[in-house]
Amino acid sequence: MDFDDIKQILEMMREHELAEFELERDNVKLRLKKHSSGHWVSTVPPQGPPHPGVAIPAPPTAAGAAGNPVLTAAEDELELAMVKSPIVGTFYRASEPAAKPYAEVGDLVKKGQVMCIIEAMKLMNEINAEIDGEVIKVYVENGQPVQYGERLFAIKPVNV
Repeated sequence: MDFDDIKQILEMMREHELAEFELERDNVKLRLKKHSSGHWVSTVPPQGPPHPGVAIPAPPTAAGAAGNPVLTAAEDELELAMVKSPIVGTFYRASEPAAKPYAEVGDLVKKGQVMCIIEAMKLMNEINAEIDGEVIKVYVENGQPVQYGERLFAIKPVNV
């Protein structure tokens, strides 16, 4: 795979308005993702299978406009539960613009608690926490479009 191949993939993604693309060929794995800020990020994982019991840290992320903290290396290695979007739509942190967000960084949430709303085709869909835990990160800004499977929140599980 050369630069021209990657350039063609990026053009195809823009043309078809794709937010994420992953390709694995000849022991090379390429993943391209367009963040809500409009910037492209690519990652190429290390060659070969990872050794069992070794944590591979995720690439560093910058703090979002919502003031979300950057995960430290120690937090990055924790097992975090990801709340992902089950549908394509528009992400809302609260029931109305002036209302307090359902979940903020540092909040303790319970299984089944509403964390956000995703509007799809004029229907408001409540997205609930799947476990009890502490909200560590919010990945999407209020009012931004989300894709199916896109990360919305990271939750650190707690024993209640």
